[in-house]
Amino acid sequence: MNQLSRILLLTLPFMAAPALAQEAQDRSSLTIGVGVASVPTYEGSDDSRMIFGPQLRGKVKDHAFFTRGPMLFFDAIPNRDDSGIDFQAGPAVGVRLDRTSRKQIKDNAVEALGKRDTAIEVGGYVGIGKTGIITSAYDNLSARVAVTKDVAGAHESYIVTPAIEYFTPLSIRSFAGIGVSADYVGKKFGRYYSDIDAAGSLASGLPVYTRGGADSGFRRVNANLTGGYSLSGDIRKGWVIVGALGYSRMLGRYADSPVVSIAGSKDQFLGAIGIGYTF
Repeated sequence: MNQLSRILLLTLPFMAAPALAQEAQDRSSLTIGVGVASVPTYEGSDDSRMIFGPQLRGKVKDHAFFTRGPMLFFDAIPNRDDSGIDFQAGPAVGVRLDRTSRKQIKDNAVEALGKRDTAIEVGGYVGIGKTGIITSAYDNLSARVAVTKDVAGAHESYIVTPAIEYFTPLSIRSFAGIGVSADYVGKKFGRYYSDIDAAGSLASGLPVYTRGGADSGFRRVNANLTGGYSLSGDIRKGWVIVGALGYSRMLGRYADSPVVSIAGSKDQFLGAIGIGYTF
C-alpha cells in the first residue's frame, strides 16, 4: 500500500460502529477489519488506484484503542461511567507515507520532484464521547483533537486534527455513520509537501512555488459516510460487511500548489468496501 492510499483508507472508521455497540455492554471487545478501496495516489492527486488495508478497534479493561488513518490512539482514561459519557485522553502515534515511493505517484511531474521521507508522528489527543444521545441507547457522538509532531526528520512539523464522528445502529443487523475532520499544519509541513524550488521546477516542468510554507494553516477538510450489515445477525459480534464513501478538499495555499492545482485536483474522492469480525 502506498502513501495517501494507506492514509485515506485507514481514515475511514468503517469498523467502529459494531465496536461501539459491543462496548455499550461489555468491558472488552476487539474488532479487526480489512478492506479494498479506490483512492488518490497522493494527497492532491487526480489519479486513483486500488489498494488494500486493515482497521482495528478494541477495548481492554475499560481502556479503548483504535486506528484513524495510519495513527494508533490509546485512551488512558478508563471508561467506567454508566451514564454513557466517555472522557478521552492519551497517546497517539503513526506514520505519514505520502509520496515516499516514486513509482506509485503516477503523475510524471510530481514523480520528478522526488520522493519524500517517511514521517513518524508522535503526540496525543483529548476528546469526549456520549453513547445514547439521539436515536437510541446505542448511538454515539464523539469529538476529539489530536496534536502530533514528526520526530523522524521528514517534514519536522506539527499537525492538529480536530474530528467529529457519529454512529447509530439502524437495526440489530445494520448501522450507519458520518464523520468530519480537518488538518491544521505548521510552516515546515507546507514547505515540505507543497513548495517547489528552482531545481524541482526544472526537473518537473511545474512552476516555482514558495507559498506552501509561508505560514501555518488549515490544509484539508475531510468527510465520510459509512454503512454496514451484519452477516452474523448481530452487529455486536461476528462478521459484518461495510461500505464507505469519502471526500476531501484541499484548502488555501496548499490547494494552490502546482502539485495540486496543475498536476492534481483540490477535490479528492474515495470509495471502500471491507469485512470485519468482532470478538
